[in-house]
Amino acid sequence: PSPNRWSPVFCFEKNISCVKTVYPLPIRVILYMVFGVIVIVTVCGNLLVTVSIIYFKQLHTPTNYLLVSLAVSDFLLGFLVMLPDMIQLVETCWYFGDILCKVHLSSAVMLCTASIINLSLISIDRYNAVIHPLLYRRKMTGHVVFLLIFFGWSVSGVVGFGMIFFRLNILGIEDFYNEGRCVLFQSGMSSTVSSVLSFYIPGIIMISVYVKIFFVAKRQFLNIQNTTCMTSARDSNKKQTKATKTVVVIMGAFLLCWAPFFLCNVINPFISYSTPAPLIQTFGWVGFINSTLNPLIYAFFYTWFRKAFRLFASGKVFKEDMSNITLFTE
Repeated sequence: PSPNRWSPVFCFEKNISCVKTVYPLPIRVILYMVFGVIVIVTVCGNLLVTVSIIYFKQLHTPTNYLLVSLAVSDFLLGFLVMLPDMIQLVETCWYFGDILCKVHLSSAVMLCTASIINLSLISIDRYNAVIHPLLYRRKMTGHVVFLLIFFGWSVSGVVGFGMIFFRLNILGIEDFYNEGRCVLFQSGMSSTVSSVLSFYIPGIIMISVYVKIFFVAKRQFLNIQNTTCMTSARDSNKKQTKATKTVVVIMGAFLLCWAPFFLCNVINPFISYSTPAPLIQTFGWVGFINSTLNPLIYAFFYTWFRKAFRLFASGKVFKEDMSNITLFTE
C-alpha cells in the first residue's frame, strides 16, 4: 500500500498533537443523521414548550414559569452546545477557534448548572404546593418566581463563564491543554468542586425534598380519604400529586442521565486521565439527551402540551387569537 495511506492526519498542520480520525463517508452520514435528529428534537421540542406556556394564558402559573426556564436552558443547550459538539464528534476536530471553544464550554457548564438549579427551584415549588397548600399562592407569586429564576441564571452564568474564561478549570495543568480539541478539561480540584456544587449537592437536596413530599402527600391522601364532603380538597390533592409525579420523573431522568458523566468527571483526574475520550464523550451525550427527553416527558404526562402541539401543528394559532383557549379543566 501507498505510504500516504497510513500517514496520520492532523486537525491542524502546525499542531501535530491532535490526530484527526477520518471516518468513512457512510459512517459520517449516519452519525450526522442520528445526532441531527437528536438536536432537532431537542431544539424544536423545548421551543414548543416555551412558546406554548408563554402564549396560552391558562398556562401562566409559577410552576410553568419554572418549566419555561428549564425548557429555555434545554433549548439553548441543543442549539449552542449539542449542534457544534455534534460537528466536533463526527469530524473529531474543533475548527471554530479558541474564543468560540471557550463560549461553547462556558455555555455547556452554565446550561447544565442552570438545569439543575431550575430543577431545584421546581422542587421548592412542589414542596410549598404540597406541604403548605394554603400558603402556596401567597408565597410562590410570579414576582418571587422571576427573582428565583434570575438568581439561578446569574449563578449559572458566573460558574460557567467564570470558570472557563479565567481558566480555573485548568489551573496547574495548562500543559495538558491542546488546540484542535474543545473538551472540558479539569484539574482534580476543579472537577471535584464544580461537580459537587453543580450536581451532587443539588441532587441530594432534591432527592431529600421529594422523599419528604412523598411521605407528606401520602399522609394527606389518607386523611382526605377518611373524611367526607371533601371533594374539592381531594381534587386539589390529586392535581398536586400528578404535578409532583411529573417533576419527579423529570428530576429522575436528569439525575440518571448526568450521573455517569459527573462520576467520571470526578474520578478521571485522579486516575491520570486514563478514561478513554470516546467514553467521556458518550457520557456527555447521555447527559445532553436529557434535554431531548424533557419535552417527551411533558407530552406523556401533560394533556395541555399535547393539545398545544396539535394547535401549533395545525396552524390554528396563526389564523386567530387562541391565547385564552382552555387547554385543560381544573
